[in-house]
Amino acid sequence: MRIPRLYLPSPLAPHREFLLEGERAHYLRTVLRLRRGAGLIVFDGQGGEYEAQIMAVDRRCVSLQTGVWHDREVESSLMTHLAVGIAKGERMDWAVQKAVELGVNAVFPLLTEFCNVRLPDDRAEHKRAHWQKIAIAACEQSGRNTIPEIHLPQTFSSWIGYQSGGMLLDPDGVSLRSLPKPEQPLSLLIGPEGGLSPGEIQAAQSRGFTSVSLGPRVLRVETAVAASLGGVQVLWG
Repeated sequence: MRIPRLYLPSPLAPHREFLLEGERAHYLRTVLRLRRGAGLIVFDGQGGEYEAQIMAVDRRCVSLQTGVWHDREVESSLMTHLAVGIAKGERMDWAVQKAVELGVNAVFPLLTEFCNVRLPDDRAEHKRAHWQKIAIAACEQSGRNTIPEIHLPQTFSSWIGYQSGGMLLDPDGVSLRSLPKPEQPLSLLIGPEGGLSPGEIQAAQSRGFTSVSLGPRVLRVETAVAASLGGVQVLWG
């Protein structure tokens, strides 16, 4: 049976007791159904992970004690930044989840010309926090101890002005296998369901982005995210 893993944002240390309340306690008590004496792995995103044991469980909180710290990391040698046109609903959730499982280091959700999602300013932080929770859960599941940063949604035009090279997913681009290993970090740009506009493609190319094709088929956003990150990790990660 696989040992449960849990991210705790508080700085951890060996052989200390921690009291969990709210969402984290609910997850251990109700979702995982852990009881006193159960073992788990905890990490704080600062590197490595700790053995831990449940010491007490009640209706309001869960107490656990950390044990030995292990210098364990599963990070890829290839640093990747994903900029992706925001897709609707669960498609974007799925894209973030799979990107984290495949080792992405940062995600930049973009509002592009053909994007069919509109986010008022007062909703942007809510969505970012939602996607950050998905990223944390993906780290817990996949064994990662470093939490990728999910940035606030921003317009394509504001994001592209700070870029200097990367890969742009485009059915008319060159084959991924024909390219040399990129300089790190690799910026990967993927359009929304409607694709990037000709002006956005031109703007990306003017900033040093290379148009790269994964084949002749048109992929959904979430499929393109998984396929492209899987491809660069196989080749260079």
